[in-house]
Amino acid sequence: MSIADNIHRINAELAGTAARLCVVTKTHSVELLEEAYAAGARVFGENRPQEMAAKQPQLPPDVEWHLIGQLQTNKVKLLAPFVHTIQSVDSLKLLREINKHAAASRRVINCLLQFHIAREETKSGLSMAEAEAILADVEFSHLTHVRITGVMGVATFTPDEGQLREEFQQLRGYFERLKSAHFAESEAFCDISMGMSGDYRLAVAGGSTIVRVGSAIFGSRG
Repeated sequence: MSIADNIHRINAELAGTAARLCVVTKTHSVELLEEAYAAGARVFGENRPQEMAAKQPQLPPDVEWHLIGQLQTNKVKLLAPFVHTIQSVDSLKLLREINKHAAASRRVINCLLQFHIAREETKSGLSMAEAEAILADVEFSHLTHVRITGVMGVATFTPDEGQLREEFQQLRGYFERLKSAHFAESEAFCDISMGMSGDYRLAVAGGSTIVRVGSAIFGSRG
């Protein structure tokens, strides 16, 4: 199937759910991104700041760029002028840096708190206690150029659907706990980013609002 066929199929699956598609475009050429754009995709997810910064000027201005990989503080300045959402926030130090560069660009940048939900130590992310500590810190309340809009997590790479459901349920629980305790008055705090090419259907059933899909659209990278 073509890129356009795959995007149309996934969007048809998501119709009537709370989820929207973030097309994972990492390592793919601008030409392939243009195909995805022509098929109606507008939310693109990249892992590497340098790659995103190089592609962004070559795509139309209405693309919503999401950084979904780990972000080092010294790379924030590459993205601050245009990035829509940074999905991988895992420290107050990173939020501080995003806020600084967003202020310099006279912008407010959306951020998701990334939680560790997988049974794999190689996956990164916050614990609930660490997230609570960030939100309770006095400094956080002064970061007026970042907006926390939800949570993100990467599930274990496993065919065990029961385990995946548990991990997605855990992330949804974190979202609901933070919403109740810290963001009850915030309409902007509304996103649960979970689910990738192999498990996005389970994630949508578990309450995902953003699925990050790459190989199911572009094919597996050789």
